[in-house]
Formats: sequence, structure tokens, C-alpha cells
Amino acid sequence: MTTTSAFGRQPTKLDYASPTQFKFSIVKLPKVEFFVSTVNIPGIVLGSGTQKTPLLDMPYPGDKLTYGDLNMTFLVDENLENFREIHGWLVGLGFPRDHTEFKNLAESGDDRFPGSSAQISEEPGLGGKFQPAKEGGIYSDATLTILTNKNNPVTEVRFRDIFPTTLSSLSYDQQAGDVAYLSCDITFAYKYYEFADSGASSTSVTTS
Repeated sequence: MTTTSAFGRQPTKLDYASPTQFKFSIVKLPKVEFFVSTVNIPGIVLGSGTQKTPLLDMPYPGDKLTYGDLNMTFLVDENLENFREIHGWLVGLGFPRDHTEFKNLAESGDDRFPGSSAQISEEPGLGGKFQPAKEGGIYSDATLTILTNKNNPVTEVRFRDIFPTTLSSLSYDQQAGDVAYLSCDITFAYKYYEFADSGASSTSVTTS
């Protein structure tokens, strides 16, 4: 029931969210986590339709969500370990030399959250049926942890079945200043994301 009293409509939390208070981890990319500098919670778009009438055309909600990209920027370590970690994932997906690169990736370890492998069936559109789990390291799961102003985790955004689609170039420059560090942008596609209280097993699902 909607609360109408002025007291009941007051917010319970008066602290503002800070853009610097977060941690982002990808199960498949442990060497990237410490170096993440920016990441986003992607937007979603629900289309709409129009019901024609003799008078005013009436809008109605669409029936399909469209997700924005998951974008991340990270600082590159001097040995390029975190860059090569993502580069190897992309190479395995695109197998530029031979098909065994993709086969080795598909047969590698599962990089999902515990208990959420591909054979789990509660995913949208699957009707509660088991799906074969033969995808190995093709996909991974990721978590964006939102922190309070006291660095306490409060909310998690859990991304399911992500994979990289774009990895930006690295530009070396002899004229760069002493405090300049290399950074890299990466774009991920994913199946869906969901919200959960930090450490909770239950989630509030936002699905495609």
C-alpha cells in the first residue's frame, strides 16, 4: 500500500552514493580486480507501443528489455599481466589461428558464481529446465560491490555470463609525463544482472 503521510514518505537513508565507493571483481580475471578504476551499472530500455484509437493514441509498455553495455577501465600493470589475461580470453573466443583455441577455452574451468553453472535452469526464458553445462570458460560472472562512505559493503550488482567484446589499444609515448600510467577500456556483453544485499544468497532479478 502506498504511504501517504509525510512522515512515512521520508527516506530511511540520507547518505549520498559516492562514485568512488566500489569494488569490481570478475571470477575469470583475478589479476584485473585491483586495477579497476571505472565501471558502470548499465542502463536498460523498455520499448513501448501505441494503441491506435479514433481519438488519442494510447501508449502501452513494451515486452522486452534492452541492456546497455558493461564498460570498465583498468590500469595496466607493467608486466601487462592483466591486459594479457583479457586478451587471452578474447583470442580464445575468436580463435584467430585454429579451432583448438576455442575448444581449450570451452573445456577450461567454470568461471561462474558458486552454484550458478550453466546447468542451472532458473534463467529467463528457459522455463525451469536443465541446460547442458558445456561452456567452461567461455563466460564468467562478475560482481560490482557498492560500499558505504565507511567502506562497508552494502549492495551487490551481480552480472551473469559476461564475455568481452572490445579491448582498447595501449598507446606508448616517449613524451608522456612521469605520472602518466597506461589504462585500458574494455566492453562486456552479458546475459542479465541482478541486485542483492551484500553477502546475501537471494537476489532481486533484472533480466533481459
